[in-house]
Amino acid sequence: MTLSSSSAPVVNRNAILAIILISYVMIVLDISVVLTGLPKIQHQLGFSESNLAWVSSAYTLTFGGFLLLGARAGDILGRRRMFVIGLAIFTLASLAIGVSQSAGWMLAWRAIQGIGAAVLAPSTLALLQTNFPEGHERTRAISYYAAAAGLSATVGLVLGGVLADWVSWRMGFYINLPIGVGLILAARAHIHETARHSGKFDFFGALTSTAGMSALVYGFIRSAHSGWGDPVTLATLVAAVVLLALFAHIERRAKQPILPLWLFSSRERSGAYAARVLYIGAMVGFFFFTTLYLQEVVGYGPALTGIAFVPATILHFPLAIAVPRLVRRVSPNTLLVVGMPIGIVAMAWVSRASADSGYVLSLALPMLLIGISQGLTLSPLTSAGVVGVHHTHAGAASGAVNVAHQLGSSVGLSVLVAAAAIGSGNLTGRDLMAYRVSMAFDAATVMLAISFLVVLVAIVLPRKAGFPPDSEQDEAAATSPADEAACVVEAA
Repeated sequence: MTLSSSSAPVVNRNAILAIILISYVMIVLDISVVLTGLPKIQHQLGFSESNLAWVSSAYTLTFGGFLLLGARAGDILGRRRMFVIGLAIFTLASLAIGVSQSAGWMLAWRAIQGIGAAVLAPSTLALLQTNFPEGHERTRAISYYAAAAGLSATVGLVLGGVLADWVSWRMGFYINLPIGVGLILAARAHIHETARHSGKFDFFGALTSTAGMSALVYGFIRSAHSGWGDPVTLATLVAAVVLLALFAHIERRAKQPILPLWLFSSRERSGAYAARVLYIGAMVGFFFFTTLYLQEVVGYGPALTGIAFVPATILHFPLAIAVPRLVRRVSPNTLLVVGMPIGIVAMAWVSRASADSGYVLSLALPMLLIGISQGLTLSPLTSAGVVGVHHTHAGAASGAVNVAHQLGSSVGLSVLVAAAAIGSGNLTGRDLMAYRVSMAFDAATVMLAISFLVVLVAIVLPRKAGFPPDSEQDEAAATSPADEAACVVEAA
């Protein structure tokens, strides 16, 4: 007996797309909306200058650490179920952050919010692919997804500043409550559950990797105020090395690892992951320290600070959208060779800003170059991170790209916090903050230069010399629909 077409579930793709886009906007907004409110968060909750980085890192560490586990959970337990659970965790954590009265309470819930995002983000991509057939409909959905990611990152900076200045930084988290509840109800009404698949959860892999990276970040941040000779700093860094070595051992023996180590057997993919960590670390540091510079040194309010970031984002979005057309004329490697040096020049330029520098020449113009660099660089780095991977393993490779992105956000920022504290001498007030920002940007320039060197050695020069890719399995996987969607996640 066969079912008639009338008995098949009705799929409202417009409603599903709206639910997916709005939920993804929430994730991206909560990464950027907090940045322009950082000084007010610091003063109200009593953060030290070095520990303020945890407001961002607590979220990105758990986001990146549990991202692959969240993707596996969607396959095993059902993607709609995990979408709703992720939304519920994210929304509850947002409310708890909004009512936080201490730094410790806020950071604890910020980490839980990252876990919610780690469950939610893979489900948005999976549901998009499940509900939109390959071809025009999926391409259209993915382009809307990309637009939502790019625009919400920009809107988050401005909105966070406006809310912090005119209402409260807490409002940036409170607005997630009605949106989250509405999305949960809409998902249950319009999204059908996906088929479940057998599999195992690599809990120990997720825990050791997240704990190891957290220890690494803590060690760098603690060194900023306690020094490298501090026993706790040294013990934490040793613990980080041990935990990460244990993680590698677990992944080598696991039947279904969250991060298959064979992904790193490719020179090109490994280079892309390393370059991404360095590049993203420098760029996240740029937004973090520029926020402090504009408010603590220049004297801008949060709202004006958000608007001041517009030059850094105004060219990023259109260039990112244009990359698929550009690679038909020039290779992705050409975009990397052009885009990454532009970022190095921009970061070196902005590192010269002092307490008395003007906005236009010292910040706005290099910000334009920052946007150009990001627009040209991120998608080719994503393609290099999934090159040579058969389509059956595209999810694992795409997940590795996104983990590298989130870890760059947290570990890279902690390195810059440590660098900013070097040799401040007897400076105080605005001069001290200007010095620390300049030191951080100097270190970010070095990170970008190393990232470019890695790209040249691991990706560009071997191809120019005629060496074949490390794997000939299916290089087209780098631009398959699954990976087009993965390219979008980098905007977070």
